Amino acid sequence: QVQLVESGGGLVQAGGSLRLSCAASGRTFSWYVMGWFRQVPGKEREFVAAISSKGLSTVYADSVKGRFTVSRDNVKNTVYLQMNGLTPEDTAVYYCAQSDSLSARPTLAEYGYWGQGTQVTVSS
Repeated sequence: QVQLVESGGGLVQAGGSLRLSCAASGRTFSWYVMGWFRQVPGKEREFVAAISSKGLSTVYADSVKGRFTVSRDNVKNTVYLQMNGLTPEDTAVYYCAQSDSLSARPTLAEYGYWGQGTQVTVSS
């Protein structure tokens, strides 16, 4: 079955950087859109970024545009989220997800597989 395992979260000071990784297994990674989402307690899960199956197209939430970069390595079956210029508002559990949709930006409901999440905490 499909497994997605995130890593790379942690505690960082405001202005710092982190790189999240998500290792996928279970089916042909290079066929599917991959997305990153985040969630804080009491709020809905929100979209952060997505990357097309071959990595040729990316989309970002306005709140992270210019600071975060999503990329993928279809040989290593891994998707990454490079996060620069972090602020306390970026504190959340970050999830990677995989979608069967052909859309460049699948809706949350179109992501059928999710990782367990990794905590990112940004101190002021």
